Amino acid sequence: MLASTLWFIAVATTLLIPALLIWGWIRWAQYDLPRSRSSTFSLVGFSLATASATLALLTHLYARFVRNFPVYDPVLLRVIALGSLLSILAIAFAVAGTGRPSPVRWLAPICALGTLMFWLLAMTSQ
Repeated sequence: MLASTLWFIAVATTLLIPALLIWGWIRWAQYDLPRSRSSTFSLVGFSLATASATLALLTHLYARFVRNFPVYDPVLLRVIALGSLLSILAIAFAVAGTGRPSPVRWLAPICALGTLMFWLLAMTSQ
């Protein structure tokens, strides 16, 4: 049961979250209404979630093509800590931005939680 739950979370964070991030940026680019403080908070949260996902992708590519990280590598542990911090900040801004409608109003907290789940899984694999 636990293995299937962790498998589902891993698939959701590696497939669903990037698709939601791309969809959210497309929606934001097509948004024509004036920006409010709430939509700005949502955008900041969504941007931080995107930065966290980009850090995960770049770390994966680095480990794949440049050098592997040994277990408990200090650089990898710092990357995981930075990614987790970006995700936590993204959650805070995204929740603050749920007050008024915007194109990423609900995508921002979902993506931020997804990236945090990814980093928590990365922590447990160490």
